[in-house]
Amino acid sequence: MRFNEKELVSLSRQPSERAAELGMRGPKKGDVVKKRLVKLVVNFLFYFKTDEEEPLGALLLEQCRVEREDSQVFSIAFLDEAERKYLFECDSEEQCVEWIDSIIKASYEFMRKNLIFYRTEIHRLTGKDPLEQYGILDETRFQVSNGLPLMPKDTSSM
Repeated sequence: MRFNEKELVSLSRQPSERAAELGMRGPKKGDVVKKRLVKLVVNFLFYFKTDEEEPLGALLLEQCRVEREDSQVFSIAFLDEAERKYLFECDSEEQCVEWIDSIIKASYEFMRKNLIFYRTEIHRLTGKDPLEQYGILDETRFQVSNGLPLMPKDTSSM
């Protein structure tokens, strides 16, 4: 995936869902834990030297696995490179749990699954597709996957 560096820097300056100084170790052998300012903005995890405004890097939180390594450490590994892990050390077990939860909820796939779930539930309860008013009735990426068909709009009464 390609990114425009200026846009990423601009995004890194936006208000974050979560930010803290964490210990961070990169995926390369021999990498050591360093204090980094880590910011979660939308579905990007930016990391900075603690005294600098421009990020050292960013992780796009898609197609990745977030795991708890121990009570205060979690890791992020990308599905296409599962052996390469980024490790993050938190100050407490509670902070670690909060980071893991926030990162999982930041992905597009998580939001998409929630949209499908709630769309299905609303349709089940009301008999109406809640996205129809936005012209999204036929978007396949938002179709329900549990076998409940969404009823097309009745055009016979128009």
